[in-house]
Amino acid sequence: MPDTPRDDVEDDAIKPTWRARLRNHFVTGLVVMGPLAITVYLARGFLEWVDATVKPLIPVTWNPDHYLPVAVPGFGLVVAMVGITLLGAATASLVGRTLLSYGEDLVGRMPFVRPVYRTLKQVFQTFVSSRDQSFREVGLIEWPRAGVWSLVFVSGPAKGEVAARLSTERPEVAVDDWLTVFIPTTPNPTGGYVMFLPRADVRILTMSVEDGAKLVISGGIVTPEAVATSEPAAVPADSSDPR
Repeated sequence: MPDTPRDDVEDDAIKPTWRARLRNHFVTGLVVMGPLAITVYLARGFLEWVDATVKPLIPVTWNPDHYLPVAVPGFGLVVAMVGITLLGAATASLVGRTLLSYGEDLVGRMPFVRPVYRTLKQVFQTFVSSRDQSFREVGLIEWPRAGVWSLVFVSGPAKGEVAARLSTERPEVAVDDWLTVFIPTTPNPTGGYVMFLPRADVRILTMSVEDGAKLVISGGIVTPEAVATSEPAAVPADSSDPR
């Protein structure tokens, strides 16, 4: 009788055991459930913190927790959002701007409070600024030494005194050819270094700013899909550049 084909034996040998399949299913479920569970946990903690902070400030007649059998989760967040919106609308008026200016002038006279307030105000203004003032692109620069490349976020062209001084130090580089880039640190991309480089020294990437942030936060583990390019190109000049 002919022998059993070796292909069938090899197929049986490479089939995963029930333990391996169970382990793979567990890992897959962990990958799916882990981020979801952490997100729900953080969202719940944030809602509870806002409710615990805002609800005591709500009058009893307006607080549903005083006449309902159960607490209403997220009610404090809704009240906070409405209050912030009304505050923004109030500061848009002449009276609101006057009061805001008076309050900022009062805070500006406090030695220790003034730098903290100004720093926090600048940070908040940066986060809520328009898209034109946010990071535009992701690029690579040779840093901290030749042959070593670092990921950077392109903030835009250098402006003002910085651009004027750089063009004086490097007259061969035009004023409009200087870029402001931010080198983020891992795993916290909010920390890093601000550098000013000639446009030709920055190699633009096709990945989005969001993908670049994921790459930095994950320490290089989460990498966007590669795009076939012959060579990284320099950051193109702004469309508004007359040249």
